Amino acid sequence: MVESPPSLGRQVQLSFEMFTPLPDFGDMSLRDYQETMQRPFFSLAKKRVKPIQYLSPNGQVSVHVSANPHYGMATIWDADIMIFFASYLNEQRQRSNHLSPTIRVHPADIMKLIRRDTSGRAYERLRDALDRLQATTIKTNICAKGKSREVTFSWIDSWTQLIDERRNKVLCIEVTLAKWFFDGVLDQKSVLSVDPAYFDLKGGIERWLYRAARKHAGGNGSEGFTIGFDTLLQKSGSEQTSAKFKASLLAIARADALPELHIEVLEEKSANPKL
Repeated sequence: MVESPPSLGRQVQLSFEMFTPLPDFGDMSLRDYQETMQRPFFSLAKKRVKPIQYLSPNGQVSVHVSANPHYGMATIWDADIMIFFASYLNEQRQRSNHLSPTIRVHPADIMKLIRRDTSGRAYERLRDALDRLQATTIKTNICAKGKSREVTFSWIDSWTQLIDERRNKVLCIEVTLAKWFFDGVLDQKSVLSVDPAYFDLKGGIERWLYRAARKHAGGNGSEGFTIGFDTLLQKSGSEQTSAKFKASLLAIARADALPELHIEVLEEKSANPKL
């Protein structure tokens, strides 16, 4: 029998007096890191171990994502946690020039901001998500500040539960973010606002399409942008067939329920209609 490895998160006992109060997260403005929004950095299915391999049509941009088979690949729902950290860093940047990739936060603060419940099972799901974010490996030549070199990282370098030993209660979690993500988010031009209603979107493709459309259409005003179905399939990293992926997009376009965005299908004489 093969046993699963222990959780990647560590547990540390702390006395209550040693604990520094957490910052007040309040109603932070939501921010997302642009480089993660339009390309396949996350699985659109909840259980995936098959690697994602993306190469842009011009051969200049590459993304390779591989999963630890014990934990699976970080998902588009796990990406909500990274939106929380991008939002936190963006907020703190306006208050201080001394930011650290190591952040202490109570799990409830994460779950409230990304519209999750705070039940006991929800805490377990959060720990599972943190494990996937740490265990998933990304190799890409997309780098902060326009630098062009290949880098390999996991979304989270490490995470730890800090425990009040007197009450045996979780005080907070301490998370150290990947340098790639931390450096990227610190560039204010590299983050985009996110509508809180995004977290209410259920489907993986629906969520990815919102993020991709928000990235592409954000600076185009009322003109928006046009993109082909096949291009969207490649950028999403979805394992669906072309026909099924197209059907999913058509259903999303008919529902037209993406926050702040309007989607319509432009039929062309070519075999590849566009959104």
